[in-house]
Amino acid sequence: MSVVVVNWNGVAFVGECVASLLDQTYPQLEIIVVDNGSTDGSVDLVRRQFGHRVTVLPHPTNLGFAGGNNLGVRAAKGAWVALLNNDAVADPRWVEALMTAAGRDPAIGMCASKVYVWGQEGVLDSAGLLLSADGIARGRGRLERDRHQFDREEEALLPSGCAALYRRVMLDRVGLFDEDFFAYCEDSDLGLRARLAGWRCRYVPAAVVHHRYSGSTAPYSAFKAFQVERNRIWVVAKCYPPGLALRSLAFTAVRYATQVYGAVAGRGAASRLAGSVSPWVVASIVVRAWVAALARLPEMWRRRRTIESQRVVSRREVARWLRVHRLGVRELALKD
Repeated sequence: MSVVVVNWNGVAFVGECVASLLDQTYPQLEIIVVDNGSTDGSVDLVRRQFGHRVTVLPHPTNLGFAGGNNLGVRAAKGAWVALLNNDAVADPRWVEALMTAAGRDPAIGMCASKVYVWGQEGVLDSAGLLLSADGIARGRGRLERDRHQFDREEEALLPSGCAALYRRVMLDRVGLFDEDFFAYCEDSDLGLRARLAGWRCRYVPAAVVHHRYSGSTAPYSAFKAFQVERNRIWVVAKCYPPGLALRSLAFTAVRYATQVYGAVAGRGAASRLAGSVSPWVVASIVVRAWVAALARLPEMWRRRRTIESQRVVSRREVARWLRVHRLGVRELALKD
C-alpha cells in the first residue's frame, strides 16, 4: 500500500501532512513525496524531518497535479495507491478505513474520503464528487455543516483527488491522469474513464481528512478559472455520451448567465474572481479557455476512441450517473 503526496511550495503545511501519514494505523505504508520544483525549502524540510521513512522524488519543474501524481504512482510499489494533497491532514485510521472498504468488492477501483474544511469544525469539503452537465465537479456537501447526512458508506460517482484511493490494476488498464490537464478536473476525467470501463467507486465516511481548500493555489484565481473551464470541456469531449455532450452546451449557456448574475449580486466563486479582476479579464479567460480546449479537441477525440473501446456500461447508465450525482447550475454558479 502506497501513498503519494505531490508538493509545490508547501513548506508551511507539507510536514504536517506527511506526519499524519506516519501516524496511520495501517501497517507497512510506503510514503512518496513528489516535489514539483519547489523553491521554498520543502524538499529539505521533508528530508530533514522524516529521513528514510519517506521517499522523496524531486523534479526540477512543476508537473502539475496530474504529472506529479503520475510520477509518484509509477514509482509506487503498492497494489493500492492513495493520493493526499500536501495541504491536507489525514486522521490516523484514514488508510485503514479506505482499505477495509475497498477489500469488500473486487469491482471497487476507487474510494472517496470524507473531507472536512481545515479550521472550520464540522464543515464539509467533500463526500465524494458531484458532476455538472458540462463537466465541472464539486464536492458533495461542500460547505455544509456535518449533521451526519453523509455517514453511510455507499456508492459514489467519483473521488476527489485530494484524498482518494485507487486500485493499481485499474490504473494499469484505464491509464493514469491526463497530463495535458495539468491541474483541475483531472480526477473527474480519470474517475469517469474508470467508471466507463466498469469499475465502481465507494464513499467511505470513516476515512476522514481535513483539507486547507486550495492551500497550494489561490481558490479564486484567473489561473484556476482558465484551467477549470478548459479542462471541463475536455472531460465532456472524452467521456460524455454524444447526446449529453450536445446538451451540455445549453447548460453552459445557463451557467454563464447565472455566474454573471452571481458576480453582480456578490454570490458564488464568479463574484470572488470578479472582485479581483475586471469583467473584461473574466471574459478573456473564458475565450482563451475555449480556444485552448478546441485547439486540442482532435487529440481529445482520439483519446475518446480509446475510452470507448474500453467502455462496458451503457450510455443510459452514464445518463443515470449524471442525474443521480448531479451538480445543478445554481449550486455551481452561486455557491462558493
